[in-house]
Amino acid sequence: MNRSIRPDAVLIQAVIAGALSFAHLHDLAAAAGQSGWKAWAYPVSVDLLLVAAWRRLRAGRDRSSWTWFAIALAASLGANIATAGLLDLGNVPAWLRILVAGWPALAFLGGTLLVHAPTPVTPDPALLPDDEPAAPEVEMHRTDTPVPAPASAPAAELDPAPAKPPATGPAIPPALLEHARSIADAHRNTTGQPITADALTARLGLPTPTCQAIAAQLQLT
Repeated sequence: MNRSIRPDAVLIQAVIAGALSFAHLHDLAAAAGQSGWKAWAYPVSVDLLLVAAWRRLRAGRDRSSWTWFAIALAASLGANIATAGLLDLGNVPAWLRILVAGWPALAFLGGTLLVHAPTPVTPDPALLPDDEPAAPEVEMHRTDTPVPAPASAPAAELDPAPAKPPATGPAIPPALLEHARSIADAHRNTTGQPITADALTARLGLPTPTCQAIAAQLQLT
């Protein structure tokens, strides 16, 4: 399948800017005493360090990547400014010759540190625990037996209360017994007559043995 090649304005701009920067670095290196192939190696060294630092910045931003990116950018930008007529390329100062001569060692150091810099490890979400382990449930049981309070002796002048007949029916909850007593009291206050066992059974709507046990405890007939 044939594909038409379309020019990209950004790519064309990048090629033009790279060629101009490459030429400026070459001219500056040649003016600083680096002749022949060495003058052409300087632009390659600067651009490679710039690209390596940029790739490290995209992989993960760290301080060393920013440092070497700034150094390479300063070298490229400085060469562009120096060849713009602000510097006499026929009489390059000594400090610039020293910088150009020392650049290979600096670029080698930066490239080595960028290549061997540790890559930040991102933990795999599949290996992370979903939730924190729940704290184990602790079931507590009392081992001591509560000591009942001693019953107070009845006063001598008080008559003993009549003993209640023992309950022969099912056990009645205190709340149910109190409810039945309130019904019996309300019937007595309304009619003036004590409620009968049959009437209480009809009011409660409970099974007959339960109602009979309640009536026995309330001493109803």
